[in-house]
Amino acid sequence: MRPVSPSALRPYVCPSCRSTRLPSRRKFGSKPAPITDIYDVVCVGGGPAGLALLAALRASPATSKLKVALVETQDLNKARSWNLDSQQFSNRVSSLTPSSVSFLQKIGAWDHLDVARTQPYQEMQVWDGETGSKISFDWSMETSPFEDLRTVATMTENSNLVRALLSRIAASGGDNLSIFSNTTVSSIENGGADDADGPDLSAWPVLSIAPTGSSTASSAAPSRIAARLLVGADGINSPVRRYADIGTEGWDYHRHGVVATLSLTDQIPAPFPIGTRTAYQRFLPSLGGPIALLPLPNNHATLVWSTTVENAAYLKSLSPGAFIAMVNAAFRLSMPDLQYMMGMKRPATSVTNLEEDPHESELTWRLQHTPAVPHLPPMATGVQEGSVAPSRSASDTHQHTSRRGLNLGLGDVASLSRTIEYAVDHGMDVGDILTLEHYTAERWATNAKVGGACDVLHKLYNVPGQGPVAWGRSLGLEIIDRIPLVKGFLMRNADS
Repeated sequence: MRPVSPSALRPYVCPSCRSTRLPSRRKFGSKPAPITDIYDVVCVGGGPAGLALLAALRASPATSKLKVALVETQDLNKARSWNLDSQQFSNRVSSLTPSSVSFLQKIGAWDHLDVARTQPYQEMQVWDGETGSKISFDWSMETSPFEDLRTVATMTENSNLVRALLSRIAASGGDNLSIFSNTTVSSIENGGADDADGPDLSAWPVLSIAPTGSSTASSAAPSRIAARLLVGADGINSPVRRYADIGTEGWDYHRHGVVATLSLTDQIPAPFPIGTRTAYQRFLPSLGGPIALLPLPNNHATLVWSTTVENAAYLKSLSPGAFIAMVNAAFRLSMPDLQYMMGMKRPATSVTNLEEDPHESELTWRLQHTPAVPHLPPMATGVQEGSVAPSRSASDTHQHTSRRGLNLGLGDVASLSRTIEYAVDHGMDVGDILTLEHYTAERWATNAKVGGACDVLHKLYNVPGQGPVAWGRSLGLEIIDRIPLVKGFLMRNADS
């Protein structure tokens, strides 16, 4: 009979329990393994969308105790201290729908916004530069004569919004909150399960983060952080998207945007009711895209002109007087006249104050022979110094009626924060794919619908001339403008 070994008589202990029962074996190495800090939610990207997610999680009683972190490449201290004179405005301006404003109010961020720098507008005029067909958007059909006209959208500078969100997050306290400013994501990979002394992170994304060159506190941030739920709000070159292997499909429209801050003349006649502000957009198919003038406080406006790369370079090279003349011409002149002015040679020498710029004199002469229409914006009289700049992002899709990137982002944030709140309330795993299915189902169709609408608008309004396409789009625009039920449906759909 074979003798039984002493090891076989020992009670069975599973490997995970054995690691806690038996003393661990000494490990030899030149340096200890890096420490991994564990978070419930980590957001990469400190723009308005990423900050709004943190503010929403901190504002909800159900999610305020979650351990959250934000990683941002830029210096957020500069955003906290941002300040401009009341007559100066940043070029990066967004148009917030009432739904976005309501969400910001709900999470308490609107209370920290400098409302004096925001500008609601109650009407929008849109027309075709080729055919003259137009449509106006307002809530007059659904508003009582005894009520103030409802707001179509509210203009605010992105810097104003970022500063307000940072202030709201700071007001929530510092418990279970980490903000890594001036920090980049070096890599993202799944954690390991080989460390018997630590948690199993094999299903967790682990970020290796490092301070940027401008950071002065390079030793303060941990080198590795793990997230049960990793959120990417970091733009087109997103390391989170690469880690998740999320593919994208698209095409280049070969358009650039020219943005600027303008000062305007007083509107004549004065709008009624007093204080009503209007946004203007004119489609210019022969020049490659629309031009939009969106109101700002103190009789200022922000300009976004989407056009071809060559036209954008031409506009950027003009003197302030010539640039203002081109802006006024773009809203008033016919397509042949506007094309002629876009082809004018720039003066070889700078124009003195005693001389009139050739573009200005050309505009003055052509306006004398151009019939005026009632839906024109006030004349631009000045341009903020240093504000004329090309904007690649502003021209990727049609704006302003479809320039909805920030509103889509805030809608995504609102939906995701509700999903996380529901998961916490019901004891669910916030990082499980089944938990996040509701968010995907709620937002995928909305984003796809807006993207498709932008592409259709771009194709429709880049066909110049008076052919069948121009006739069809003009007919459709006129029909929608004359059917309040359809127009109201479109406005409610855009707001939501």
